[in-house]
Amino acid sequence: MDKYVTGAMIRRLREDRKMTQEALAEKIHVSGKAVSKWETGQGFPDISLLEPLAKALGISVIELFSGECVRNENRAANMLKGKFYVCPVCGNVIRAAGEATVSCCGVTLPSLEAEEPDEAHTIQVETVEDEYYVSVTHPMTKEHSISFLAAVSDQGVQFVKLYPEGNAEARFKRSGVRLLLAYCSHHGLFQRKVYGRIMGEEV
Repeated sequence: MDKYVTGAMIRRLREDRKMTQEALAEKIHVSGKAVSKWETGQGFPDISLLEPLAKALGISVIELFSGECVRNENRAANMLKGKFYVCPVCGNVIRAAGEATVSCCGVTLPSLEAEEPDEAHTIQVETVEDEYYVSVTHPMTKEHSISFLAAVSDQGVQFVKLYPEGNAEARFKRSGVRLLLAYCSHHGLFQRKVYGRIMGEEV
C-alpha cells in the first residue's frame, strides 16, 4: 500500500457533511483533538478506525485511500451507461453498472471513456443472420493488441476476451444491441453506436 488516508480528504468530506470535528470524533469514538491532528497532518487514523471513519463520512474505505469520492449516477442500472475498468498490471477487465471505486493489483483504476474510432481502430460490422460479426483490422502482438470486444444492449453486455496472435473479431447476438466496443491495449476504448441500418437490414 503506497497511499494512506490524507487529512485534507477527511476534512473535505467532514465539511461536505456539515460535521464539526467533535461530531465526527463522537461517531468513531475518538477525541476531537485526534481528528484535528489528522486534518492538520500531525498524525494518521489507526488502521482499525478506517472502516468506521469511512462509514461516518459516507464513503468506502477504498475511496478514502484513493482520495476521490465516487458517486454512481446510474441508479437505474442502464447498461448503456455502464463503465469498464482495465488493470494495467494483469489485464483484468471489470464491468460496473456505473461509476465505482475499483482496485486491482494495488492500483485504483479509472473508468474508461469510450472514443469514436480513428482510422487505426475502425470497428467493422457485418450482419450474419441473427448475429453481428464484429472485427477490427489491428496488430495483435503481445505488446499491442485489441484485448476485448463487447456488445452492449439495454439489458446486458456480451463480452469476448481476445489474445495476441489471434484475430480481433467476435460474433454477438443482434437482439437489442446498441453499442459496440473495442479496447486497444495502447490507445484505450473505442465505440461504435448501432442504429438505423447495417448491411441493409433493420437494427
